Amino acid sequence: MALKYSFFVLLVLVMFSLASMALSDSLSPSFYNHVCPQALPAIKRVVEDAVRKERRMGASLLRLHFHDCFVNGCDASILLDKTATIDSEKTAIPNNNSIRGFDVIDKIKSEVDKCCGRSIVSCADIVAVAARDSVVALGGPTWEVPLGRRDSTTASRTTANNDIPPPFLDLPALINNFKKQGLDEKDLVALSGGHTLGFAQCSTFRNRIYNDTNIDSTFASQRKANCPRSGGNTNLAPLDPTPALFDSKYFSNLVSKKGLLHSDQALLNGGQTDNLVKKYSTNLGSFSKDFAESMIKMGNIKPLTGNQGQIRVNCRKVNV
Repeated sequence: MALKYSFFVLLVLVMFSLASMALSDSLSPSFYNHVCPQALPAIKRVVEDAVRKERRMGASLLRLHFHDCFVNGCDASILLDKTATIDSEKTAIPNNNSIRGFDVIDKIKSEVDKCCGRSIVSCADIVAVAARDSVVALGGPTWEVPLGRRDSTTASRTTANNDIPPPFLDLPALINNFKKQGLDEKDLVALSGGHTLGFAQCSTFRNRIYNDTNIDSTFASQRKANCPRSGGNTNLAPLDPTPALFDSKYFSNLVSKKGLLHSDQALLNGGQTDNLVKKYSTNLGSFSKDFAESMIKMGNIKPLTGNQGQIRVNCRKVNV
């Protein structure tokens, strides 16, 4: 009898825990601690394996989170494929033929669902944690990711085209773009420092290397060798000298007028963000701390919680 009673109490507690989790309207790093403590270690394992196979994937997973959050919040809308009712963000100008990492997210989702015994971890949370684990895998700081996001049932290619900051923006436009997301100038500079990782396509920096005047001439010549005036749009160049290592060389490059994108160099061009760029260029600890704080802040942009949205079984499709 006592055994039956204990089992009943345990069942009630589990059901209460699941109900509380489903209805929670705020994010918490401990969101999955009781319902699936294996979830975060599983995400980390898959990310580390993916980055080991291709170092560039770490930057791609970080960018995936950024491009998700800037379009109606961090809700995994970027993962949805095009359907008769879904206008996929994957084909938006900032993403088309450049955004990557979807296969890795699929693999993470499969592994996590296997560990948890069911689909309990949202795709939006997977994207957020994978971004953090990618940064750590490439030598960057760690942070506690607030969790409990749910997945959207819609996407917006138009919003992606309008709200993801393009690489030709000047500082005032960048500040306004980030302000629209509730992010300030420090967030702008710190999060732009994510360009310490990864590569950019020729089409995104061609105008800078051929037409900008606030650029080191030797640097411009080097980039022109792999980015002609016409053609070669997808040819890649590193965003900083160590594209697979989280360091402060992105900011050192800006001090030397070697920012690859126009929007990169705009952060150090006589404006109000100059001093912060200079500080980060010589203080990796300060940059790492501010980057982690701004990543948490960005991850809190308009999440779906409680009974909003859904937990997608397939990150690419809305549940039927």
